[in-house]
Amino acid sequence: MSSIVLLCQIVIAIGIVNVWLFRFGRETAWRGGEATSMKEEFQAYGLPLWFMYGIGLLKITFASLLIAGLWVPGLSFYGALGLVALMTGAVAMHLKIRDPLRKALPAISMLAMSTLVATFG
Repeated sequence: MSSIVLLCQIVIAIGIVNVWLFRFGRETAWRGGEATSMKEEFQAYGLPLWFMYGIGLLKITFASLLIAGLWVPGLSFYGALGLVALMTGAVAMHLKIRDPLRKALPAISMLAMSTLVATFG
């Protein structure tokens, strides 16, 4: 099980960094509503701009804890637990605006992997 947990930690961290640092202003098939950027996505959810930056900071922080947790195992629990909370919110936002299930799949996947890491990591 530990190999799966470690793999999940890496996949989650890379995914978060990819979305929040490299694809932040880019259009993807997974953005909520008709959004073509992260800013538009948060607007589609009815959330303020400052909230987007706060969520981004938290997600990068929690992803960093997952990476640090590769060497200091106790840290991965806190990173994963934080991401469980944030990904639960992300899934809720997709449901709120009635996105098709496929748009919520990345958030659902991250939630599942974060739950696995928090539980077994």
